[in-house]
Amino acid sequence: MDNSETKSAGPIEPASDHSENAAQCAASNLLDFAAQLAGLAEDLKALAARPIEPIPLAALDPF
Repeated sequence: MDNSETKSAGPIEPASDHSENAAQCAASNLLDFAAQLAGLAEDLKALAARPIEPIPLAALDPF
């Protein structure tokens, strides 16, 4: 790579900046995942509160 290519690539950030960015991204992803899990838990709790109703056998007969 010559100097013109180096300049066009932008400034070089220290590795600590990249590590901090990666840590922030990972934390954000974990928070998103936790929110999805909380939503799933609420859905499961609502489903668990509903009674299970039997399906009549006539409804299963394809003929």
